[in-house]
Amino acid sequence: MWITCARDVEKGEKGVMSMRNMRLVLLAVLLGVVVWVSWLSTGVMLSEHSPRVTAVLYVGSGSEDAAYSVVGPPTIVASFIDRVLLAYRSPAKGLGSVIYRQGVKYGIDPVYALAFFWHESRFGTTGEARVTYSPGNERCVVDRPCINQDRGGYAHMQSWEDGFDHWYRLILTLYIKQWGRVTVAQIIPKYAPSSDGNDEAAYIAAVEHAVDVWRSGQVWV
Repeated sequence: MWITCARDVEKGEKGVMSMRNMRLVLLAVLLGVVVWVSWLSTGVMLSEHSPRVTAVLYVGSGSEDAAYSVVGPPTIVASFIDRVLLAYRSPAKGLGSVIYRQGVKYGIDPVYALAFFWHESRFGTTGEARVTYSPGNERCVVDRPCINQDRGGYAHMQSWEDGFDHWYRLILTLYIKQWGRVTVAQIIPKYAPSSDGNDEAAYIAAVEHAVDVWRSGQVWV
């Protein structure tokens, strides 16, 4: 009798332990699912391969300068760049993935390449850029032909793709690495100084406004 009761108790204890083990396993699985979902919500949204993303929103740091630092990962996706260029009938339309990849390569947010391109030549539809393929309207440099010297001289790029690559490299090597200028407010006074007849404050405001508009998912500035 006592042996039978002992066996029953032992079976009961094993049953309780088994239930506890099952609960622990279920809890571990649930925690794993929560971590996985959290990772998806924070990491995957930045991938341009996600079909539901049309523009990645940007949240400023609270500091005006830091919020417009050109250094960093893309805050818009390639398909959105294509939408903008197509809407403005840019001769560089269709190069969204190129502009995006080059920005990643140089560590510069491509939204700024787009903003400078817009402000300098309305995406290549006005001024010297129609001939030079230079999104930043770069002046003459040693590694590209110099044209229209009677108007101050402009660097002639090989193509729009070459022009964007050259602009990214210029910003990274000269403005960021050599001069330590990383924000729009720091770059513009050197890039388009008032001594050349530019309105620095207006240029800064225009670029930052365009960046804000595109980061919000809107196409038209």
